[in-house]
Amino acid sequence: MNIEQELLRFLGNNAVLIAVAIFVIVCIMLGVRIVPQSQKFVVERFGRLRSVLGPGINLIVPFLDKVAHKVSILERQLPNASQDAITRDNVLVQVETSVFYRILSPERTVYRIRDVDAAIATTVAGIVRAEIGMMELDEVQSNRATVIAKIKTQVADAVDDWGIEVTRAEILDVNLDAQTRAAMMQQLNAERARRAAVTEAEGEKRAVELNADAELYAAEQTAKARRIAADAEAYATEVVARAIADNGLEAAQYQVALKQVEALTKLGTSQGSQTVVVPASALDAFGEAFKMLKGRGS
Repeated sequence: MNIEQELLRFLGNNAVLIAVAIFVIVCIMLGVRIVPQSQKFVVERFGRLRSVLGPGINLIVPFLDKVAHKVSILERQLPNASQDAITRDNVLVQVETSVFYRILSPERTVYRIRDVDAAIATTVAGIVRAEIGMMELDEVQSNRATVIAKIKTQVADAVDDWGIEVTRAEILDVNLDAQTRAAMMQQLNAERARRAAVTEAEGEKRAVELNADAELYAAEQTAKARRIAADAEAYATEVVARAIADNGLEAAQYQVALKQVEALTKLGTSQGSQTVVVPASALDAFGEAFKMLKGRGS
């Protein structure tokens, strides 16, 4: 009983101090804010933006300031979205896209746009339709990287006012309806057939060119051989003419006699030649040839 009375007396005498201590503790709890590394806190005072708290320990004015929004600054990915688009050559395609972004300025994001994901998705859909509409189907298929770069740039410009950075934009797939796909397959087969025909024609053309080159080379070699033979014959004629010029007619007669004797010798030694009949005039000629040879030999 005495303890209870003493406690009540103590509380009565120190009620103000206790109240002040409780108030200080509450103020500390309300005034100190620890912000995680992956977040930013938006602080309001009387409903208006006061400040943005970064990661770490931050101080605010208790009872006047309050943390109105806790915004994650981690990179986010929008759900994959598909939107229809019509190319410049009037082909209906279904484009599947994916966008990654992160919030850089939470104060602009929370006060300028209500649903960030829906706003970005709508913006991406409009930009994709506009870009695809300016290109033909073949360009969309072959220049996908260029299309992605344009989409990313335009989306980044559109959402910059919301304090958002688009880190990546991807076109995951471009789907076609069955009829368009079948038509493209026919076109692809026709293109393959055309390329095969062109390759075959080029091969035949090359074969004709090589054959013509071979015939031209053979003709050139034949002409060269004939030219060499003609040069040799001309040289032999020149030698004979020079010998006649140097030694007179006797040298020429000696050469003729030598040829006559060689011809007679071959005729006599040939197979099946038992008897050789020659005219008398020929015998006289051979006699003269033998005399000349004999004279040259002595």
